[in-house]
Order: sequence, then structure tokens, then C-alpha cells
Amino acid sequence: MIQTLPHPTLLRYVYNELPADEQHDVEDALLHDPELAAACADLLLAQRALNGMVCAPSARTTANILQYSRTFMK
Repeated sequence: MIQTLPHPTLLRYVYNELPADEQHDVEDALLHDPELAAACADLLLAQRALNGMVCAPSARTTANILQYSRTFMK
């Protein structure tokens, strides 16, 4: 790795949370450091996978919870 870049900074870059000047510095580092660019690509793939995950329980799970809660209403 040619330039060192803190992992949290790279994460903030992936999530587009850096100020413009820091973003430019990260992009410059990515252009000149293939290992850093590969790490960034891995983070982007992980971000895409996590964003595509289902964040709701299955219908069966919901039905089981509702059925269980009905035992307290009787």
C-alpha cells in the first residue's frame, strides 16, 4: 500500500459522508494505490450486498408471533 488511509475514512467515502476536500484526497489515493482501490471495491460490494438484504421477518415468523400473542388475549 503506497498511502495509508484510516479504515473509517474509507468507509465514510463508500457511504458518501466525507467533505469534498477529504473525498478528493481519498480519490487521489485510490488512483495511486491499487491495494487501497481493491479494498474500496470490496467495501462497495459489501455495501451493495447489505443494501439488498431483506429487513423484514418472513410471513411465517409474523404468523407465529401473532399466534403466540393471541394466547395472552384469552
